[in-house]
Amino acid sequence: MTTQTATADIPKSSREFVKAMTLTDATMLVAGSMIGSGIFIVSADISRTVGSPFWLLMAWLVTGVITILGALAYGELAAMYPRAGGQYVFLRESMGPLMGFLYGWTLFVVIQTGTIAAVAVAFGRFLGVLWPDITPDRFGWFPQFDVNTPGGAIQLGLSPQRLIALVSIWILTWVNLRGVKEGKMVQTTLTVVKTGALAALILLGLTIGRNAEAVAANFGAGNFNPVAFASVFPIAFGAALVGSLFSADAWNNVTFAAAEVHEPRRNLPRALIYGTGLVILLYILANVAYLNVLPLQGTADGPTVFGRGIAHATQDRVGSAVAESIFGPVGATIMAIAILISTFGCNNGLILAGARVYYAMARDKLFFARAGDLNRNSVPAAALIAQSIWVSILCLTGTYGQLLDYVIFAALIFYALTTVGLFRLRRLQPDAERPYRALGYPILPALYIFLATAIAVILLIAEKTRAQALSGLVIVLLGVPVYFLWRQAKPASPR
Repeated sequence: MTTQTATADIPKSSREFVKAMTLTDATMLVAGSMIGSGIFIVSADISRTVGSPFWLLMAWLVTGVITILGALAYGELAAMYPRAGGQYVFLRESMGPLMGFLYGWTLFVVIQTGTIAAVAVAFGRFLGVLWPDITPDRFGWFPQFDVNTPGGAIQLGLSPQRLIALVSIWILTWVNLRGVKEGKMVQTTLTVVKTGALAALILLGLTIGRNAEAVAANFGAGNFNPVAFASVFPIAFGAALVGSLFSADAWNNVTFAAAEVHEPRRNLPRALIYGTGLVILLYILANVAYLNVLPLQGTADGPTVFGRGIAHATQDRVGSAVAESIFGPVGATIMAIAILISTFGCNNGLILAGARVYYAMARDKLFFARAGDLNRNSVPAAALIAQSIWVSILCLTGTYGQLLDYVIFAALIFYALTTVGLFRLRRLQPDAERPYRALGYPILPALYIFLATAIAVILLIAEKTRAQALSGLVIVLLGVPVYFLWRQAKPASPR
């Protein structure tokens, strides 16, 4: 009682974060923020685009290389600046306050909040498997609007699935308002469960679920063909990476909560490498398992799960199709439960981490002032609430695919720029303390910049993703006048 009263009496602006996350917790935050619903869904769309088992696996392999290269580069920055805000701080220190603001602005408008909304909508979608009354049909009593955008039609309104998405966001925001210990407990527990479930699906797919016909169709002589897709490479291949990159995104979120990690200069680089390495290994093995159970191609009206194949899995639910092939009709239920746990845990990590960026911006007077205060539980309550409000609005669009495309293009821009900042800091601050130095510098960080930039350019060129990528670019650029208007209204104080 005495401790609680003393904590409550401390001015909000003077409270400090609690270092409650161990190396294990930080690693689970990396892995848990990455594993959501994507690995169980997006292989269907990738398969339709690439049309080849070889290129499906290559898409996940390339995604893995890009992700791990990014983690290796970010480890140095995280060890240099183990502060709340992570990537926002890296960009501010290396590229100036405008670039830092543009990242924070885009993170709030679409990258973090769009990802949370997309994952929450997926949560509602899979709950519908267990409870058929949870449908995507919009309520007639709630205002509805259909808006045509360059990225496609947006159907605004409230449906049972979107209502479930909203409730899940509000519950997780409430959990994280209670303190980082509560948030990390949920995160670590659910990450262990969903990682185990994904590993079990892989093991079953490679053993008792192995289907000789699928293996022959996918890996047989002449079928596992690297040149089958070469005629449209690399534009179509780059566009196909949207789904896999989205599934592997948010690995940087642990840097946002750096101020709450034990021995961050030592543990943050390790958590980034361990977490991304674990998830990428699981993702590649999962797709190998998919190809051992189901043929890549099939028909949209196939009479069985096997007949539809990976490319035409019902509502793109590849993981469910694999489980159903192994266990029969009950498999869809088992997989739905696993994905519900996965998406819920993913969003917990995203909600926990994102608010720390808005806190850091507010401390620089580049976000609403109240977001820069910690509540009696030493968490940025106003930032968490502001985030939940905007995510709730995004959920009412229900546009999972469009949010995905906006997120990836905007995220790639800032991943590349942040790594450019690594080179700038090496030149501008050669004597700065660097507890961890990026492995393979300068070759591997330069390769990461090239790959991230190349994919962003492809998304601008490819017809399938051009509209969303351009919209993402517009969102980033809109932050420029917002920055100067904000600075004029609230001059930043020296840090």
